[in-house]
Amino acid sequence: MLINIYTDGACSGNPGIGGWGVTIQINNNKTIHLNGGSLETTNNQMELTAAIEALKYFSKPKKINIYTDSKYLKDGILIWIKKWKTNGWKTTSKKEVKNRDLWIKLDKYISEHIVEWHWVKGHAGNKNNEQADFLAKKFILENK
Repeated sequence: MLINIYTDGACSGNPGIGGWGVTIQINNNKTIHLNGGSLETTNNQMELTAAIEALKYFSKPKKINIYTDSKYLKDGILIWIKKWKTNGWKTTSKKEVKNRDLWIKLDKYISEHIVEWHWVKGHAGNKNNEQADFLAKKFILENK
């Protein structure tokens, strides 16, 4: 089974009202859209929440490709998180890791699946990334 997930987060003000969007493609023929948000959040929190909600969608372990336009999300989960966990959730400058609760949730959901991360350039015509962006912004527009 081929599962491709496109995630995005958006925020009006930072912090401010924010939304997350997810486009899931299963075997290139079934598409699922998810979205939500928060009235007081940050863009990075919405990027993390999009990935968490996408992974939560699957109740059984799957092999998943996640596409994100957030280098914060991709670098955080592939590079920084290992050091953060080793350092007791502190950055290299000994400060508390921002969004620690979300990173811990994401790490938990990733451990339940086989996940490959991919970075895509945002707002560059990738149809599925654009759809995830639309879904994230939809929450903001509906809740202003």
